[in-house]
Amino acid sequence: MLPTAQAITPAGQFSADAAADTVTLDFDDRFRRRKLFHTDAGRAFMLDLAEAQVMRDGDALALSDGSLVLVRAAPEPLLEVGAETPGALMRLAWHLGNRHLPAELQATRILIRFDHVIERMLTGLGAALARVEAPFNPEGGAYGEHNRDPGHHHPHD
Repeated sequence: MLPTAQAITPAGQFSADAAADTVTLDFDDRFRRRKLFHTDAGRAFMLDLAEAQVMRDGDALALSDGSLVLVRAAPEPLLEVGAETPGALMRLAWHLGNRHLPAELQATRILIRFDHVIERMLTGLGAALARVEAPFNPEGGAYGEHNRDPGHHHPHD
């Protein structure tokens, strides 16, 4: 029988040494409710959560067979957005937020998924840009983790 994972154990609430295996996933696959996954060693298991949740780098999944699988964030193609001043970076963040783009906000940079149209827009706004490969951990947004999707549907009034 295929082992299942029905809960996410946050990083720091278990010993990483106790993990029998790892699963390396991009952000889309770290935000799921139900899906068949394969560990990095090739072992299949079913994620079966009550609702979609974000699995963060370092979290774990306790499988029904008693084993623990450590979650790793896979590097993915991103655009690093920088600016000459904090105020200019804040202005760029506003433009990205106005387009409902998932964004990882840091003190001196913003990471977004690479998009050539957005890259051109940001260049026109004076952003300092670099293409990078890194794990992506965008903000969850005011409405929860589901807000990472530019096609989300809820009122903004």
